[in-house]
Amino acid sequence: MKYTNIPNTDIKVSKICLGTMTFGQQNSEKEAHEQLNYAVEQGVNFIDTAEMYSVPAQAATQGSTERYIGSWLKHQKRENLVVASKVAGPNESFKYIRENLGFSKDAIEDALTKSLNRLQTDYIDLYQLHWPERNANFFGKRNYVHNADEKWEDNFKEIIETLDQFVKQGKIRHYGVSNETSWGVMRHVSESNTNSLTRCKTIQNAYSLLNRFFEINLAEVAMRENIGLLAYSPLGFGTLSGKYLNGKMPDNSRIKLFPQYNRYSSKQSIFLTEKYAELAKELEISLAQLSLAFVNQREFLTANIIGATTMEQLEENIGSIHIELSKETLEKINKIQELQPNPAP
Repeated sequence: MKYTNIPNTDIKVSKICLGTMTFGQQNSEKEAHEQLNYAVEQGVNFIDTAEMYSVPAQAATQGSTERYIGSWLKHQKRENLVVASKVAGPNESFKYIRENLGFSKDAIEDALTKSLNRLQTDYIDLYQLHWPERNANFFGKRNYVHNADEKWEDNFKEIIETLDQFVKQGKIRHYGVSNETSWGVMRHVSESNTNSLTRCKTIQNAYSLLNRFFEINLAEVAMRENIGLLAYSPLGFGTLSGKYLNGKMPDNSRIKLFPQYNRYSSKQSIFLTEKYAELAKELEISLAQLSLAFVNQREFLTANIIGATTMEQLEENIGSIHIELSKETLEKINKIQELQPNPAP
């Protein structure tokens, strides 16, 4: 395994982070524990979850992912593991999570307390704001359209003050953001610096061969402000594994089970995936390994959040850490991207 530090901290994390959103629907508690055990055996020490998981989000399984991790975590050496979770932002569809969705002080305290209880731990190493409270581009949305009538209070300072209190209480060690924009990240940095408050350490955003939007603006923010990317969906809901090529739709695959997750299934995405598959064949590695190795080598990356529903997938995904793409291969990837830049927002 390869390791790095969460920026501006002494916390060492594996560059492969185990994503867990399938725990509770596609994976049983027993399967979840099997995945966790295998990942740790391979040197993974970083686990990511969220209060709203499992996914697709629904009342019947909300919180199940944290519970499955908790029933495993209580038997581990907690100090050897880095656990990240997320507090949900406002969304009318998710009222079953909490009535007070959002980032008010009471809402964050409520969410954090419940996550700690489900995880059976006294602290969360990295606590993340799952998505912004304001109108912004996230979850596959392109082309920001400003809403002058938006009912949103600019409360960055108050949010960070709340998180700062929980850091001082020892309930969280650090905080990060997710599905955030350059403007949002810089507001976090500015408010923390101006008011001597705990500082945002990470950005968990989508990043893959099909979605390199992070490079347009956020990469500069990450490098200049020393904030690390936690890349989610590095295989584009499995599209970059190649299993959907040639019109295939395997049983029990995410898109077969949940067709609403079509963010990476456009004709443009499939076209680009075919080109990357040809390159992977040329290199004699799998498309999944090519896709993950590319993300692993980004200079702004702190960790690559991989997920799997089978042990075979998990082994292949974690194994990508041992693949080093040459400068020539990276140049070929960039030339392929030019054919259809960022087809999946």
